[in-house]
Amino acid sequence: MTPDTLERHLVSRLKIKHLRLLVTVAEQKNIFKASQIMNMAQPAATKTIRDMENALDIILFDRSSRGVTPTPYGTVLIKHAKLILSQIKHVSEELISIQDGISGKVNIGTLLAASPTLLPKSLATLKRERANISVSVIEGTNDMLLPGLLMGDIDVVVGRLPEVQENEGLSSEVLYYEPIALVARKGHPLASKQKLSLKDLVNEQWILPSSGTTLRREIDNAFHKAGLNVPHDSIECVSILTNRTLLMETDMIAAMPYQVIRSYEDMGLLEQLPLKIKAELGPVGFTVRANSELTPAANYFLSILKQTALEMEKSK
Repeated sequence: MTPDTLERHLVSRLKIKHLRLLVTVAEQKNIFKASQIMNMAQPAATKTIRDMENALDIILFDRSSRGVTPTPYGTVLIKHAKLILSQIKHVSEELISIQDGISGKVNIGTLLAASPTLLPKSLATLKRERANISVSVIEGTNDMLLPGLLMGDIDVVVGRLPEVQENEGLSSEVLYYEPIALVARKGHPLASKQKLSLKDLVNEQWILPSSGTTLRREIDNAFHKAGLNVPHDSIECVSILTNRTLLMETDMIAAMPYQVIRSYEDMGLLEQLPLKIKAELGPVGFTVRANSELTPAANYFLSILKQTALEMEKSK
């Protein structure tokens, strides 16, 4: 089948309900479950998929006793079906926004850097100003969130921007740069000292990030530049909740992003130590799909996000 013929078949044979069925079958990995969600009889769902395969002269799913899995052809078609359905959702939200004012839903992916202050403050302002905008927040790493962004499942990812932008089709904007600060429990003996150096801390117990992370490299470099070894009496941990509890219940020390520490300081849980590490973790910002129109609701959220970041920078 030539490219022109295949394109004509796609335009003339595929309907929105076909795209929804493809995506649902791929998500459920089972035609029966997908047919129930689509309110279709299973034979009708099976026939629809067979008709699509015959019309396009390709196999979309491999069948087995355990269910169905997309073939390479099916994977491509499902990927674009998701994007088409996402754009249809955006169209409906824009039409409703014209009628009723800005409304709709924003799906936000968040990384650790945005979670303590930037995102909560932005969401509080958003709901105060536009209560009819609903929000879904998904927390994870770039490896988890960026594929969802590319597929249209997520509208925007907020957090520390990756050092190397490996994904084509994405566009990022820097909001601010965040320094590292040292932190310990409230009332820690070292917190009352007027002057500290890394030499004073090298024999203390530390909570360190995992080897290979940006923050760990910055900590290691700071000790090496001071002619010191990295503290050996340490625990490697990246769980913020675990680290917070360890710091509160022991005399351990940790290096954290400034905004994370500030949120705990405001609650009276932790305290910064009087020593600055000359290092930055890289920019905090947001990432969206390139060359793709955002919904009015997502655009409104981004305008608030930018204003919140500006206010946070001024208050440093």
